[in-house]
Amino acid sequence: MPAFRIERINRELLREISDLIRIRIKDDSLKEAVLSEVSCSRDLSHAKVYFRTLVPGKREIVETALNRAAGVLRSMLGKRMHLRQVPELHFVYDTTEDRARTIDEILDSLEIPEAEEGTEDRGN
Repeated sequence: MPAFRIERINRELLREISDLIRIRIKDDSLKEAVLSEVSCSRDLSHAKVYFRTLVPGKREIVETALNRAAGVLRSMLGKRMHLRQVPELHFVYDTTEDRARTIDEILDSLEIPEAEEGTEDRGN
């Protein structure tokens, strides 16, 4: 399947799953989930749905609730989207913010003296 079509399906799945969780699913622990990205396989049989949590300590609870709701969400997606095959949903915690925070902490811990104005070496 062409890459542009998969990207379009990824965006549509992200929007639809977010809407379904917000409107149709009644599990309160899912209100803490923020979906960040969807990545479908080329044959559309599987989709990784990346999520973050609003409350840092709730990762496991939210992940369990999302995976418990995966079958229901897939069924609802089948009724809302015009796809020959609705992908099986796999929810994965998005570590991008955690990695960025770690990198920031490392950079902050480095003791690099700041250059004073007008003392830069200009190659003269």
